[in-house]
Amino acid sequence: MIEIKNLVKQYGDIRAVDDLTMTIEPGKIYGLLGKNGAGKSTTMNIVTGYISASSGSVSVCGHDIFKEANAAKKNIGYLPEIPPLYGEMTVYEYLMFCAELKGIKKADRTGMVDEVMEKTKIDDVEDRLIRNLSKGYKQRVGLAQAIIGYPPIIILDEPTVGLDPVQMIEIRELIKELGKEHTVILSSHILSEISAVCDYVYIISKGKLVYHDSMEHIQEEEESLENLFVKLTSEEEEE
Repeated sequence: MIEIKNLVKQYGDIRAVDDLTMTIEPGKIYGLLGKNGAGKSTTMNIVTGYISASSGSVSVCGHDIFKEANAAKKNIGYLPEIPPLYGEMTVYEYLMFCAELKGIKKADRTGMVDEVMEKTKIDDVEDRLIRNLSKGYKQRVGLAQAIIGYPPIIILDEPTVGLDPVQMIEIRELIKELGKEHTVILSSHILSEISAVCDYVYIISKGKLVYHDSMEHIQEEEESLENLFVKLTSEEEEE
């Protein structure tokens, strides 16, 4: 569904993404794991068409993100680390606005928004102003806008940052549910989150891909993801 080949993003003397190659296949939850500053968000911003790349290519469902941006973006629902919410709107108003922006037919918007609110369990706050919601509910609203239109790919950048333990568990369960109908990619520096939610993990350090494998195989090898992550990122930093 997504092919990333030899991706590079250069900021002056800093190479935020360094010759990154990844393949995302349908029907899985993928984890992009790395320390803060590893290049995860930069990679996601390129894949979703928010920023350009210095070199390399990204294909989304057969569409080049740089040459066929609109066609590629129609296949992606994106939740950035800071959700793009408008505090002065109610939850319902905001999601109807998002549905309009995504080109959902007017006759279909109400039904789709109702379905999405039910799926993300925010229908009980649909008439509340977003600015008055808890962090956990705001994150759910962000997830709701990402799945409007039911894109095949959902990309989540640090979806549980700033949440309390109960809220984190709730969002993780919601991500698992989304994974039943969508291909999900989430970035995180939280090892337990990747272990608990993801089917496959890509580990990034200093913009480079240093390891990738299925969580099932990692567990079969009796390897702890925590030990593996510490070992790989430490080796990369020593070079």
